[in-house]
Amino acid sequence: MLKWAAIFFVIAIIAAIFGFTGIAAGAASIAKILFFIFLVLFLLVLLLGAKLFGKK
Repeated sequence: MLKWAAIFFVIAIIAAIFGFTGIAAGAASIAKILFFIFLVLFLLVLLLGAKLFGKK
């Protein structure tokens, strides 16, 4: 998921360079959403993994 966020971020930068502001804004918002979903899932897995496999 982080890979897709990075891809959409690069698309947004390239579109902004060429002046396609609508496409750049759309790609940037998709990249932001994917990054936050990745962040939430990463933290969830990190906390659950620590709880399940942590020392007792």
